[in-house]
Order: sequence, then C-alpha cells, then structure tokens
Amino acid sequence: MTDLREMGERAAAVRTGLQAMSAEKKNKALLLAAERLTERSDEILRANGADMESAEQNGMSQGLKDRLKLTGQRIGDMAEGLRQIAALPDCIGECMEEFERPNGLKIRKVRVPLGVIGIIYEARPNVTADAFGLCFKTGNAVILKGGSDAIRSNAAIVRVLRDAMEEQGISRDVLQLIEDTDRRVTVEFMKLKDYVDVLIPRGSAGLIRSVVENSTVPVIETGTGNCHVYVDKDADLDMAVRIVYNAKTQRIGVCNACESLVVHSAVREAFLPMLEAALREKSVELRGDERVRAVLKDAVPASEEDYGTEYLDYILSLKTVDSVEEAIDHINRYNTKHSDCIVTEDRGTAEKFLNGVDAACVYWNASTRFTDGFEFGFGAEIGISTQKLHARGPMGLRELTSYKYVIYGSGQVRG
Repeated sequence: MTDLREMGERAAAVRTGLQAMSAEKKNKALLLAAERLTERSDEILRANGADMESAEQNGMSQGLKDRLKLTGQRIGDMAEGLRQIAALPDCIGECMEEFERPNGLKIRKVRVPLGVIGIIYEARPNVTADAFGLCFKTGNAVILKGGSDAIRSNAAIVRVLRDAMEEQGISRDVLQLIEDTDRRVTVEFMKLKDYVDVLIPRGSAGLIRSVVENSTVPVIETGTGNCHVYVDKDADLDMAVRIVYNAKTQRIGVCNACESLVVHSAVREAFLPMLEAALREKSVELRGDERVRAVLKDAVPASEEDYGTEYLDYILSLKTVDSVEEAIDHINRYNTKHSDCIVTEDRGTAEKFLNGVDAACVYWNASTRFTDGFEFGFGAEIGISTQKLHARGPMGLRELTSYKYVIYGSGQVRG
C-alpha cells in the first residue's frame, strides 16, 4: 500500500521553497509545462485510449465517458489553461489591507498559500493539469488522488508535468499522484491532517458526501450541479430555446449543464413545442408535470426525485409555475446551489430572481455553461464551490490562498 505519510512529508518539505519562489520562475515553469503537454499529447492520448477502452468494457455511462475522454483539442485546452494561469498576476505576498493603530503598530494583511492541498476526483483527467497549475502558481504543493477509471491518463499527465518541473530545477514533489486505486488508501488520505492543509473533492454526490463525512482534514465542498433555467413570462422565447439547448446539450457530463427547466405558465403553450423541436435533435427525454404534459404529449411524468436529480444525461425535468416567486421557491428547494438562470426581458423580474435564488452563480439571459474558471478568466479552476466558507463559485488563484497579519512595531508592549 502507498506510504501516504512519506508523500505528505515530501509535500511539506517543498512548501517553504514554493512560497518564496519568484513569480517569474513559476510562470516560466508553467509555460514549459504547457509546451510539454502539447508535445507529448500522443503519449497522453494513448493512456487515455486505454482508460476509454476499460470504460466501455465496464459499461460507464455516456456522461462519465464524456468527462473521461481526452482529445487533441482538450489537451490543447489544458495547455492553454496553464498559459492563462502564467499570464495572471501573482497574488502571493499581495497586501490585502494595511493600517496603523494609535499605539504606532503598523499592521499588514498579506496573502499566503494554503500549504499542501489534497484533491480527490473521479474520471476527469483535465483536473490533473488544472489543479497543478493553480496550486503551483499560488505556492501550494498538491497531492492528487484521481479515480481508478482515469488512472492511466492521470499518470501520463503527471509524468509530463513533473518532468517539466525537473527541467526547470524545481522539485518534482510540488506535484504528486497517488496511483494506488485501493479505496482504503482514499480513506487514509482523508485523514492525513498532519500534512494536508485542505482537501477538495471533485466528482459525484457520493464522492463528495464520503469526503465530507470521513475527512479529518478541512474540506472545501465542490457540489454537484442540479442547475436550472427559468423561462419567464416576459422571455424572448427564441433566446430561451438557444440558452436551454446550449445549457442542456453542449456537454451533458459537466456540473454546469442544465438539468431542470422551470417555465412560466403564460408562455408554456408557445415555448414548450419550440423547445421540444430543438431538443429532438439530441433525443433529450423530457419529464414534466401535468401542465407540461398537457402541451407535450411525448413527455413522461416527472417525479419528486426528478426535480432534485443531476442526470448527466440527455434528460431534462420540467416544472410549470405561475410567478417568479414560485420559480425562486422551487429552485431554492431543489437546486444544489451551483448555477441557475432566468430568461426574461423584464429587469425588475430579473433582479428579483438574481437576489432571491441561493446559488454560487446566478445568470440573466446566459447559459449556465459559463460557470467555469476558464470562462471567468481565472485560467482554470480547482472546482466550483457550492458552500459559503471559505470560497464560493469557480475557485481560481485567490481562492487557494489564506492570509496572515504582519505587524511592525518599535518596542511597543501591552499594558
């Protein structure tokens, strides 16, 4: 079994050097890592092909296979993410606030790394590069525990990244991958509090729940995505079709895909047939309430469970409401506090929705698919936090830092 304590010791040993590393050196290493990813893409794709073959044999769902699959374009996107991270300002050492007390003490609030970050994730090999880039830029060592479904892909990506670090004279231990797929190792990793400062799970509701319930290391919860689009009575219906089509079908296996549609009763007869015609191209199954099924004869009945389900599949639940207030109540009851959208031309209604829905990201007339660190200009993301402490929404560089107070005195003592 993997010696996790030894891995923890190696990660802890590189923290001081990482925190002191210049922005120039970090950026140079990130750019080299991006270059090596594209140069060695064939090696990564071969490893991913073996993972995909196993996924087929094991009957993996279409949504999960979409998350697992790498292409030349997706490796290019991973490399571009590293380049974007390199181009961002280095926030380590940044003075967040400073003030002077009446006794002459000068106090500065300074941004610092979290330390050693552990990440547990499932069949998402792109997370490997994103996590490394963000953690490295913010002076954090990172230990990754990917799922067994993507073990070959993750190992190939990590080899490339660690080799790039070594080329730059940087310890390979800034990035480590736990390759042992035994579940007992995962549980042991959750309890490595002597070395790991924070644990971030990315994956299914079951994985996240397991980490939250079993970890003795502080956890930043990245939640599942039961994302909603609400089509208001004052919506531009053509725009609404485009938004729902994109949010539902552009990539079904991602946490910011739309899983549930809420429709104002005043537009259901005009809007629902338009939407059904568009979604028929992707064979999306529609599950609706009675008023939806009165319009869409091919829709199947939606259960209570449907309204709270992240399908990661070509399935969409539909609910009819009579007001924006009812829409807000329905969404707040069933959402996972990830991303929700209103389509309307009425600013007052939009503001009511944006203020009333409890989610990390709320949209007015835009697809929920934009909830993404890359799309927000963060270069990449470590995950989408659906909790309220210590971060919320797409987690970029600043969300991987803490701070400390630095106090300058001239001999003051407290009386």
